[in-house]
Amino acid sequence: MQLETQLHADRAVRYSSSNVRWSWIAAVAALIVWSLIQAGIFSGRTLINAGGWTLLLSFAQAALHPQLSPAFLILTLDSALITLGYAICGTSLSLMIGIIGGVLSSEIWWQAMSPTSHGRGIWWTIRAGLSMPRAIHEVIWGIFFVNILGLNPWVAILAIAIPFGAITAKVFSEILDEMPRAPLRALLNNGASPFAAFFYSILPQSIPNILSYTFYRLECSIRSAAVLGVIGAGGLGYQLWLSFQSLRYDEMWTFIFALIVLSGAVDIWSSQLRRRFGGTARLEAVNCQSASFMTKPVYRRDRAVTLSLIVITILIPLSYWYVQADFGTLFAPRAAKLFVSVISDSFPPALDTALIKELSHQTVQTFAISILAITVAGIGGLLFSFPAAQNRLTLTGVLNPKNHTALTLLILVPTRLLLLTFRAIPASVWALLLLFVLFPGILPGAIALGIYTLGILGRLMAEVIESLDERPLIALRSCGASGAQIFFYGVLPRAMPLFLSNILYRWEVSVRETVIIGVVGAAGLGRVLAEQLSNFDYAGMTTTLLFFIALTVFADVIGVFARRALQ
Repeated sequence: MQLETQLHADRAVRYSSSNVRWSWIAAVAALIVWSLIQAGIFSGRTLINAGGWTLLLSFAQAALHPQLSPAFLILTLDSALITLGYAICGTSLSLMIGIIGGVLSSEIWWQAMSPTSHGRGIWWTIRAGLSMPRAIHEVIWGIFFVNILGLNPWVAILAIAIPFGAITAKVFSEILDEMPRAPLRALLNNGASPFAAFFYSILPQSIPNILSYTFYRLECSIRSAAVLGVIGAGGLGYQLWLSFQSLRYDEMWTFIFALIVLSGAVDIWSSQLRRRFGGTARLEAVNCQSASFMTKPVYRRDRAVTLSLIVITILIPLSYWYVQADFGTLFAPRAAKLFVSVISDSFPPALDTALIKELSHQTVQTFAISILAITVAGIGGLLFSFPAAQNRLTLTGVLNPKNHTALTLLILVPTRLLLLTFRAIPASVWALLLLFVLFPGILPGAIALGIYTLGILGRLMAEVIESLDERPLIALRSCGASGAQIFFYGVLPRAMPLFLSNILYRWEVSVRETVIIGVVGAAGLGRVLAEQLSNFDYAGMTTTLLFFIALTVFADVIGVFARRALQ
C-alpha cells in the first residue's frame, strides 16, 4: 500500500512538472508571435527596401579586394593593438573589482567572518549594490564617461571594467560559495582566524575556475572594445565605423578581417588555457550551475599556462602604456567638475507625460527585439552547434573521426569560421548593413542582434557537446543502436537542458545589448538614448536608464523562474 501511494505521488509530481514545462513552452510561443506582430510581419506594410540590395551587394563584393596598402595595414595593426590594449586594461581592472566584490558578496565569506544576521545583511547589501552596474551596458557607461573625460582611453577602459567587474564579482562569489567547506570548518575548529582559514582553504580551491573565467572575460572584452568604437573610443571598431560612414567597403573588410583574426586568436588561446587549468567550459562558467564546474581538479603546473600568465603579466602594463592611459586624467579637477555637473544635471529624472509614453512604447519594442533576437540565435545555435563540435562524429556513432579527417575539416572549420565571423563583427555593424535592405524598426535590430548572438551561442553549445561523457554513448553503440538513435536518445536529451539554460542566459544579455543596435538608429531604448545624448538631455537619459534597468531586472527574474521550471 505504501509503495502504491509513493508511485501515485511520483506520478503526480511528474505530471505537474510536465504541465509547468508545457505552460512555459506555450508562453514562449505566444511571446514569439507577439514579437512578430510588433515587428509588423503580419501588418502588410512594406518591410524591405528593394533599392538597398545594390549597396549590400557592393559591400559583399568588396570582401574579394580589401584595402591592403602598406600604410593602411599599419593603421589596421595599430587599431588592432589598441583594441587588444583596451580589452586587457579593462579586464585587469574588472578582475580587481571582481576579486574584491566576489569575496565580499560571497555567502561563505560572511559566514566565516560574521556568522550573525548582521553579516548576512551586509552580504545582501553588497550583492544588491553590484547588480546595478552590471545591468547597464558598457556602451551606456561609455556615453557617460565621454561626457566627463572626452575622447580619452579611460572611456573605453572604464566602460569595460565597471560592468564586467560587477559581472565577474557575481560569478566569483558563486564559485566561492560552491567550494567544499570541510577544509574551512577544520581550520576554524583548530583555532585559525576566519581570515586565514578562508584564504588557506576556500580561495586556493577556486583559483583554477577563477583564472578560467578570467580568460573567458578577456574574450568578451575584445568584442566590447570593438563595440565601443561606435561612441568614438578608438581601435578597430572606431575605424570600422568611420569607413562605413564614408562607404569605403574595401577598408571595412580589412578591419573586419583584423577583428576576426584578433577574436579567433584570443578565442583559441583562452580555450586551450581553460582546458589546461582544469577549469570549466564557457557555458558552465557563465551559468555557474554545473556540479562538474565546481568540482574540477585543482590546476597542476603546466609550462604553457605558466608562460601565458607571465605574458599576461607583462602585457598589462604594456597595454596601459600603448593606449596612453594617464591615471592623472581620472583625478584632474576638470574631470571632477564635469562629473559633478553631469550628475547634478541628471537628477531629478525627467518625468513629463510625453517622455514616459514614448519610453513605454520603446520598452515594448526593446523587449520584442530581444525575443526575436534570441529566437534567431537559439534556432541557429542548435543547427550550427553540432557541426561545430569536434567530437560530433564520435557522439553520433556514425563515423570514426580518426578515419575521416578530411570530412571533419570540411565541416568543422567552415562552421567554426562562420560562427567566429558572426560574433567578431559588432551587432551595430550588422544592424547598419541590414538597414540597407530593411526599413528602420524592430526587424533589422532583432536580426542583427540575433546574428551576433548566434555566433556566441553556437560556440557555447558546441562546447557543451564536446564536454559530454561519451561512455553512455559507447554503451548504446555496443548494444547495436544506430547513429540516429544514439543522437536522439543519448546526446540530445543530455545536452538540451544546458542548451536551454544558456539560451535563457543569452536572452538576459541580449536585453542589455539592444542598446547597441538602438544607438545606430534601429529601434528601442538605445535610439532614445542616442537622441538624448546629442541634445545633452541628461535628465531624460536618467529616466531612460531607469526604464532600461527595470526591463533588464524583469528579464533576469523571468530567466530565473524559467530555468527552474525547465530543469
